[in-house]
Amino acid sequence: MKKVLLFASVLLITTSCIPYKFAPKFKNEDYKVMKAKKFQKTLAKETSFIFKDPKDADEFYNYINTKYQLNHINVGSNSPVQINGETHYFTYYEVERTDESLMLPLVVTDLKRGSNGNDPLFEKHYTTRKGHWYIVITVYDENLKNCLLDKHPNKSEVLNYLKDLQQEYLKTHNYEELLFTKKS
Repeated sequence: MKKVLLFASVLLITTSCIPYKFAPKFKNEDYKVMKAKKFQKTLAKETSFIFKDPKDADEFYNYINTKYQLNHINVGSNSPVQINGETHYFTYYEVERTDESLMLPLVVTDLKRGSNGNDPLFEKHYTTRKGHWYIVITVYDENLKNCLLDKHPNKSEVLNYLKDLQQEYLKTHNYEELLFTKKS
């Protein structure tokens, strides 16, 4: 029995990969409102609207540029938007978070080869990495107050606007169509 248990343990250790870095998953939600710095250390300590972006790089840029007809000027950097007849300023960032794992069998194989005097085969393949992209949006009012803070009077309107924006972005494939849709 001890030999079977020992064999199973060795087999498990040598055939497993050990995850050590995880991209966030928003449980039962399409988005998260939180401090951007908690999500990505390089961002500011501003409360932001964050959602996962399944599209290619620069797709959100093209969407915002087309939707607001910005002509590639200040796209995503304090872009003015109208929410309920009031001007707000919209800033976004595309952020990558990764899932990373250590491939233990490759490390063990190279250690064994090294002990036999051979060169390592898998030296650059000890880890696996899968990237996930997120859009981080911050909205300010004309007084430069963050509209996503709980105490802001327009928080619910801004949050609804951002949810609609997210859904429209994810559903739209041809951004030129946005120019022909009726604004309500």
